[in-house]
Order: sequence, then C-alpha cells, then structure tokens
Amino acid sequence: MLTIVDYGLGNLRSICAAFERLEIQYRCTSDKAQIRDATGLILPGVGAFPDGMKNLQQLDLLDLLNELVLEQARPILGICLGFQLMASEGEEFGCSTGLGWVKARVVRLQQTEPHIRIPHVGWNDCIRVNDNPIFSGVPEQTLFYFTHSYHMECVDRENISAFSNHGQKFVASIHKKNIFGTQFHPEKSQHQGLMMLRNFAESVVATC
Repeated sequence: MLTIVDYGLGNLRSICAAFERLEIQYRCTSDKAQIRDATGLILPGVGAFPDGMKNLQQLDLLDLLNELVLEQARPILGICLGFQLMASEGEEFGCSTGLGWVKARVVRLQQTEPHIRIPHVGWNDCIRVNDNPIFSGVPEQTLFYFTHSYHMECVDRENISAFSNHGQKFVASIHKKNIFGTQFHPEKSQHQGLMMLRNFAESVVATC
C-alpha cells in the first residue's frame, strides 16, 4: 500500500486529502512494520532540515528507509522538506547530514533583488530538462505552489528533472531511478499537481 511517512513535520492533512480526492488507497504512519510493508512511500515535510533528520532518527527510521529505498528500490516521492532531506547535507542552522540518496547540498535562497522575498511563497512554473514520469500529461506551462527558504544544489545534473526561478534558478524536481522529489507541493497545486500524485501512485503499482 502507498504509505505516507509521518515523522512529525509533514503537512499531512493536505496530502491525505489529495489522495482521498484521487480515490487512491493509502495509509499515514510512523509504524516501522507498516512502513516496511509499503509498496511505495511519500516523504512529506514542512520545517527545518536538522529537525527532519532528528525526527527520523528518533523514530528509528533511517536504516529502514535506506533499506527500502536503496536496497529494495521501493518508489519514494519526497515533497518540500522531504525532498530536501534526500540530499547529502543541509546548511540550515549549521551543517547537517541528510539521507544522502542524491549527491546534493541544501542551501539558502539568496535575495538577489530588493523585491525578492524569502521565504519564497507562491506560484511558479517549471522548466523541464530531463524526463520524469510523474510529469506525464502535465502541460509545460503549469504553475506549482512553493513555500521554502532553502533549495537543493545537485552535483549530478542528470538527476534534475525541472528548474524554477525566484530571483535565482533553483532545482524544482528530481528523478533518480526509484527516487522522485519536488520542491513544490503537488498536493496544493490544483488539478495538475493531483495528476502528478496519480502518476506517482500508478508508477508504484507498475513496479509491484
């Protein structure tokens, strides 16, 4: 079953409501046995990078997630903070080690112009640069909803599937084998965002 990992820092109500609207069966849990049984995983998140890693560690989920994602290649979608935690490290409130699934560093957005506000909150389009199956059927000019102060700098550019811009170009989405991630919130991005969640859910079914 598609499983949302509840580690205490997710906007769970919105993402649960999205799957209910899509009539896709899911569960939301921090229980290790239920997470181990998942056919696919959602790692959401709203908050600070070090808090996210601390919570995953306190729930004893780090080894389990590494096993499922890296060894068993279970599909996983990281959203916002969940996406950032996939990086090697983050600089928020000092340097913290991330999950390390993507060679990347999470750094603060820069206020390049006086009118650029940080955090970045609002709607932006994406420039797609590599194939990513969760974008299937989603028009190129679609706007997605962002709310973040940090962004991912990827070492391996082939993992980047889309960029966006808020005073500077930043990574909006990644895809690396069974690992998917979006800096934006598909669950808050109206019809096209829901289509992305459906695409991910269908990719989970296809790999079972």
